Amino acid sequence: MSLSSRRTFLAALSAAPLAAQYVPKQSDRPEPPTGDEPGFRPIFDGKTLAGWEGDPKYWRVEDGALVGEITPETIIKSNTFIIWRGGAPADFELKADYRITSGGNSGINYRSVVVTDKVTPTNKFAMRGYQFDIDGQNRYTGQNYEEKGRLFHALRGQVTHVVGGRKPIVLSTIGDAAALAEFITKDWNGIHLIIRGNTLIHMLNGHLMSVVIDDDAPNRALKGEIGVQVHVGPPMKVEYRNFRLKEL
Repeated sequence: MSLSSRRTFLAALSAAPLAAQYVPKQSDRPEPPTGDEPGFRPIFDGKTLAGWEGDPKYWRVEDGALVGEITPETIIKSNTFIIWRGGAPADFELKADYRITSGGNSGINYRSVVVTDKVTPTNKFAMRGYQFDIDGQNRYTGQNYEEKGRLFHALRGQVTHVVGGRKPIVLSTIGDAAALAEFITKDWNGIHLIIRGNTLIHMLNGHLMSVVIDDDAPNRALKGEIGVQVHVGPPMKVEYRNFRLKEL
């Protein structure tokens, strides 16, 4: 390649990104994405429990889904989790779909740690940490609950400020909890978490469910493991699929 041809080629390469850049127009308005934004990667292969660890008595893969099930023969006395062992994300987005039976109770924990289970010492998969709460009756679905920790951070429909030494402060309401529950289906539902610094955003089926601003520095966690729960109670089944993680 001649020197002049090379210069022309390099000039074209340097100009290409500029030509593709988005230039805002006065007529532009925000719009929903047509798919995942760049940077998401799957953390569940839909075929095996590779990368996940939990008690196989309660967890399996079935029809492309991560299934947690409690039967009359396997009733538990303590909540137990299956844990993604691929890292301990700090700032991230997480997307997943779930479906749960009417009497079920579950949740996705994040920025969490494994703790000793005093009720069931053989349970090696107890966790403490933030949770996107899920239940089949939708009393709690979408709220921010800290498992084995500071408990209720935000109910569905609330924007709260956690400061420590007192109950969380309700800064604003997103909507009525019962009205927001109307967006939850009895079939598959799509979860989207955006976790950045001290701000924890829970969304479901494209609707904002709760926001927590956690300024309780001595007690908050800024990174930790991700896990999925089966909860104490009657027989239940919960299914998860399409786990995608984007670390920020």
